[in-house]
Amino acid sequence: MNIVPASDPLVIAGRTFHSRLLTGTGKFKDLDETRHATEAAGAQIVTVAIRRTNIGQNPGEPNLLDVLPPERYTILPNTAGCYTAEDAVRTCRLARELLDGHNLVKLEVLGDQRTLYPDVVQTLKAAELLVADGFDVMVYTSDDPILARQLEQIGCCAVMPLAAPIGSGLGIQNRYTLLEIIDNAKVPIIVDAGVGTASDAAIAMELGCDGVLMNTAIAGAKDPVLMASAMRKAVEAGREAFRAGRIPRKRYASASSPVDGLIG
Repeated sequence: MNIVPASDPLVIAGRTFHSRLLTGTGKFKDLDETRHATEAAGAQIVTVAIRRTNIGQNPGEPNLLDVLPPERYTILPNTAGCYTAEDAVRTCRLARELLDGHNLVKLEVLGDQRTLYPDVVQTLKAAELLVADGFDVMVYTSDDPILARQLEQIGCCAVMPLAAPIGSGLGIQNRYTLLEIIDNAKVPIIVDAGVGTASDAAIAMELGCDGVLMNTAIAGAKDPVLMASAMRKAVEAGREAFRAGRIPRKRYASASSPVDGLIG
């Protein structure tokens, strides 16, 4: 049994979660695999690309909510595929209508089709509009500490910097800028993009991130369900290691047992 301390919940916009692993719902071979992988990950928050996934807007087609029901999971609509603030805001409003007033959203406004890097100017604009419209905004952004602070000041309830380009699997490439963001944040910091395997997720958590969101690393694995299980364990282990406090790095050896008072 996985035991999560009651004193260490993840709190986003007043909502409390015991899982710090957030998962995507795209790129799986079918909805059945999506369901099994999500269960193996132990995720409570699942993100859904409104412009690519049917959650009721296309009657008669397979509906993601049939396998990931909102009464069991917190559905996090995202604005994947949006390249302007206007498109992102429109997409969030559509999601709110489809999900009966649900106002927790993941904002992403892309600036480049090849790298999928965020357009930070459009992201700031969209964040301001959405917060003013009553949305709780979790925002995908670059690893710029100044931008992260600005998004928090706007009122975003979580800041989600990339660790490497989306879907790249390169792992945590920017730990020093991530640390700067973490050290100065008063809202949850969740790594979004770049994780490739379990050790990447553990490193993100050991740095002090509040959570990790991933999709490709699980859905693109040879065995997505098994990888989802590995990611769950890695996030939990990384969080425990962060809370425990690692020993300092040294340039010399330090014996496990004292050398003073040895016999002979």
